[in-house]
Amino acid sequence: MRIGLIINPIAGMGGKVALKGTDGVVEEAIRRGAKPTALDLAKLFLSELSHYDESKNIEFFTGPKELGEYALREFNFSFQVLKHREISYREIFGVRIPDTTSEDTKTLAKLMADKVDILVFAGGDGTARDVYSAVNRKVPILGIPTGVKMFSGVFASSPEDAAKLLIEFLKGSAQIVEREILDLDEDSYRKDEVRVRHYGMALTPYLETLVQGSKEPTAVDESEELEALAEAIVEELEDGVYFLGAGSTVKKIKDKLGIDGTLLGVDIVEIKDGKAKLLVKDAQEKDLLRFINRNPKIIVTIVGGVNFLFGRGNQQFSPDVLRHIPKENIIVVAAPSKVEKPIRAYTGDREVDKKLRGYIRVKIGPWRDRIVKVI
Repeated sequence: MRIGLIINPIAGMGGKVALKGTDGVVEEAIRRGAKPTALDLAKLFLSELSHYDESKNIEFFTGPKELGEYALREFNFSFQVLKHREISYREIFGVRIPDTTSEDTKTLAKLMADKVDILVFAGGDGTARDVYSAVNRKVPILGIPTGVKMFSGVFASSPEDAAKLLIEFLKGSAQIVEREILDLDEDSYRKDEVRVRHYGMALTPYLETLVQGSKEPTAVDESEELEALAEAIVEELEDGVYFLGAGSTVKKIKDKLGIDGTLLGVDIVEIKDGKAKLLVKDAQEKDLLRFINRNPKIIVTIVGGVNFLFGRGNQQFSPDVLRHIPKENIIVVAAPSKVEKPIRAYTGDREVDKKLRGYIRVKIGPWRDRIVKVI
């Protein structure tokens, strides 16, 4: 079985530092303290894959250096490097990164399209869009989630699930279906404007337990109930520090508190004597860690369609943050339509993910809760 592997080495760098993506802002991400993470997540995929006997029959085609070669070197896979150009490096605020762009992804995808049975890529929605633009429906594609948003339907739920799904594909046990390629305008996204564009329907292997859904908006007929839910939540909040997550449901709570909070970022709020004060707007991971010793509570919602609690668009809630916050300090609010299936949490840290799994109480209306499984 011939498999293409393309890694976007800068994918995901904008997450923890509250940039809501990395397209065009890698220098700002590094200035804020971001470090590359995509290569390590791709190695999680390869490590899981290496445990299966079927992986011995795989031959990879990949890109040079950080585009795939360096990850594959650490494992006992057969692979060929498609050296489409010489990769050089640049240093930004002391961090050395390869001079790769979206054109590298597109060029490699085109070179692989006639050589492979499936093309696996590590990145986010922008990388998915680049791969799809190069191969269209010529070959199935599968995303290893290493970006910030990942709202398209071609992503496995985690790097490990991507490996499991690939094995099922090799065994002929996974369907090939059409899934949406979505991407958001990141400049608008950083300004709290949601502009989603549908780029097409890609072919991808599918098993429901291993693949995420694609982003869906909250149903219009649930908006009044969410307004009432926000009012009820605000009335119940005790004095203390709160980390308020992204999304329209939590934004209603921010509005009811009378703070100028973000729609798509994380805000730090203190409630004292029943009054709310905005401490940090659009907080980064490092901001959350500054308040971690004040026993904060998190208020977060579920990304509709994708069905993620943590790990999609809110990487400010990193493993370092979440390991210090008891599960009972996580308040989940959501429209009823978002809790019809189990919800997911993936931080990349096994101990933190284990803590989050199990059952959690979700507030779906005034004085209405539902117990939902986190997987």
